[in-house]
Amino acid sequence: MAQDFFGAENPFAWDDKFWFMDKSVEVPSANVIENDKEFKIELSAPGFDKKDFKVDVEDGVLNISAEKEHQEEEKKDNYRKKEFSYTSIRRSFVLPENVSEDSIDANYKNGLLRLVLPKSKMIKGNHKKAIEVV
Repeated sequence: MAQDFFGAENPFAWDDKFWFMDKSVEVPSANVIENDKEFKIELSAPGFDKKDFKVDVEDGVLNISAEKEHQEEEKKDNYRKKEFSYTSIRRSFVLPENVSEDSIDANYKNGLLRLVLPKSKMIKGNHKKAIEVV
C-alpha cells in the first residue's frame, strides 16, 4: 500500500494500520524534507548494501525496497551450528504532481538511503522507471 506524499492535512500524521500486514516486512522510518527546488527523502536502512535496494517509480508511486539474506555455518567435532537471517524493508510514496520522476537520484551511505526528487512543472505520466542506487 502506498502512502500519500502530501495528501493529508498533516503530511506527517501517518498511521501504521495502512501499512503492510505482513510482519516479515519492516517499514523503515523516513524524513521528508521540502524546499523550493526539490523534495528529499531520508530512509533509515542500516545493515544493507546499495546492491540490496530496488527503487522505482511506477504510475506516480515511488517504491523503495531492500532484501538481505545471510547464512553462516560452523562445524566443530560433534557440534554443528547453522544460522541464517532474512531482512526485508519496503515503503512506497504517492508522489506530488510537481515531482520530475525522470530526475530522481538515490544514494546509500552509512545506513541511510537519501533520495532527491527535483520539482518540475511536468505532469505525471503512466510509466515505470527504475532508479539506480549509488
